[in-house]
Amino acid sequence: MTRPVETDVVIIGAGPVGLFAVFELGLWDLKCHVIDILDKVGGQCAELYPEKPIYDIPGFATISGQKLVENLMQQIAPFGAQFHLSQMVTGVERQDDGRFLVETDVGTRFLCTMVFIAAGGGSFQPKRPPIPGIEAYEKQSVFYSVRRMDDFRGHDIVIVGGGDSALDWTLNLQPIAARLTLIHRRDAFRGSLDSVNKMRALVEAGAMDLRIGQVSALSGQDGQLDRIEVKTAEGMEQINCTRLLPFFGLTMKLGPVAEWGLNLDENLIPVDTETFQSSEPGIYAIGDINTYPGKLKLILSGFHEAALAAHAAKKAANPDERVIFQYTTSSSSLQKKLGII
Repeated sequence: MTRPVETDVVIIGAGPVGLFAVFELGLWDLKCHVIDILDKVGGQCAELYPEKPIYDIPGFATISGQKLVENLMQQIAPFGAQFHLSQMVTGVERQDDGRFLVETDVGTRFLCTMVFIAAGGGSFQPKRPPIPGIEAYEKQSVFYSVRRMDDFRGHDIVIVGGGDSALDWTLNLQPIAARLTLIHRRDAFRGSLDSVNKMRALVEAGAMDLRIGQVSALSGQDGQLDRIEVKTAEGMEQINCTRLLPFFGLTMKLGPVAEWGLNLDENLIPVDTETFQSSEPGIYAIGDINTYPGKLKLILSGFHEAALAAHAAKKAANPDERVIFQYTTSSSSLQKKLGII
C-alpha cells in the first residue's frame, strides 16, 4: 500500500466553491489537495453549462461557467494546489493523532489535518426521459448538457423541458440553429418570466417553434437522429431533429458522504455558520452540500462560506497562535504570497 500524501487540507469537490477555498486557505499558508469525481475542474459549471452565462457573480455583469472556472484557476495558481481528478472519495477516518485518513476509489490516500467538503449536492447525473431507445443516441445526437455551442450550429435542434435550463438554451442556441423547436408537456413554464416572454416573442416572429406535447419516439440510424415523434392534443406529429436536448433536471446522489458519520439533514450537512464546521470537528462543509437557516444555494454564498471556513480552519490548526486578519489590498505579506510583489 502506498504511503499517504500528507497535507494540511483535503478539499472534496473542484467546483467554483472548492477552488475558491484553495485561495482562502492559501492566504493562511494551508496547503491543499483537491479531489473530484469528474475528469476536469469546475464542477457543474464545467460539466453542465460551460458556455451558459452567469449573471450574479460580483464584479461581472455576465460571465460563462467556463470563464469563471478559468479565472479561479488563475487566481489560485500561486498556492500550488494539487488536483486528483476522476477519483471518488470512499472513506474519511480519524486517526489516533487527530488527523484524517482520506481514501479514494483508485487507492490514493491522504493524511490531513482538516477536510473541506465542497461536493455540491454530491454526484449528479441528468434525468433520462422515458423515451424508448434513447440510450442508442446519447452522446451522439442526444445530449443532456451543452459544452460547446458550436457543436450545435446548423442543426435542427429540439429542446424538451420547461425550466430555466430549457429556456436559457432555447434563447442561446436559436440564433445558430438551422431550426429550433421547444417542446413542453403544458403551456406553462417554470423558468423566469423574462425568458418565457423572449421565447414567445421568437415563436410569434416565426424564428422558432413551440409544441405542447411529449416526445414519444425517436428515429435515425447509428446513433444519429433524423426526426422525432411528438404526441400533442391534436395527434401525432413528426419533427425534423438532428440534435435533441432533454432538460428534465438532475438526480443528485450524496454517495459515500452519507457513510462518514456526519449528522445529515435530508442528505445535506448542517453546519455552524460561524465556522462552517460539521458535527465532526475538523470537517467543514461549504457550498450546496451544506444547510443552515437562511441558506441560499448561490455560488457567491459559497465563496463567503469558504472565506469564513478557512479563517476558522487556520485558528483550529494553530490554536496557540494569534491569528491576525489582513486585507490583500494593504498586506505586503499577502501580496508576496500572491506573487504581486
